[in-house]
Amino acid sequence: MASMVPGSNAALTAENPHLTRVLVGLGWGMTPSRGPQAEPVPLAIMCGKDGRALSDEHLVFFNQISTSAGGLEFVGTEDQEQIDVVFSLIPEAVSKIAFLVYVDPEVRGPGTFAAVKDSYIRVANEQDAELLRFTIPPQDQSRIKAMMFGELYRHGANWKFRALGQGYQDGLAGVARDFGLVL
Repeated sequence: MASMVPGSNAALTAENPHLTRVLVGLGWGMTPSRGPQAEPVPLAIMCGKDGRALSDEHLVFFNQISTSAGGLEFVGTEDQEQIDVVFSLIPEAVSKIAFLVYVDPEVRGPGTFAAVKDSYIRVANEQDAELLRFTIPPQDQSRIKAMMFGELYRHGANWKFRALGQGYQDGLAGVARDFGLVL
C-alpha cells in the first residue's frame, strides 16, 4: 500500500493490468460536540476533458446512488462511504472522476469542516486490498465547506489516482461553479 502526499499521482491499471474495478473509500472522524454537528456528505463527479461534469446524471451522492450505466455506485463498507468504480462501464467521454465531500447545509444548518478530523481517501481492489491511501494533512478547516479529496483520471489507456485535499470555502456553490453543475 502506498501513502500519498497532496498533488502526488499513482498508476493503477498500468501497474495492475488485471484491475477492472476499484473501491474508493472515504472516511473521517468528528470532534465530539454537544451542539449541532456537521454532516459530511460524499459526492463523485464524472468529468470530461474540460474538467466539468458531463451532466447532472454523471454523479453519485446520497440521492443518486449510481450512474445510469453503473460505472459508479455507492456500496456498503467499513469506511464512512465507499464508491465502486467499474472501469469498463465508465463512458469514454469521462477523463476523470472527482471525489469530494461537502458539509450538508440542510441537515444541521450551515457548517464547516472545523470538526472533521483524520479525513482520508483510499483506493482498493475488488477484494478490498488497499492499493493506496491519502490522508488529508491537518490544516485550519474552520472556513472549508467542501473538499476535493482526490481524483481518478485517464492517462492514455490506463487509470491513475491523484491526491488533492483541495478545500472550498464556498461549499457546494463553488463545486457547482467549477464542475458546471446545477445543484
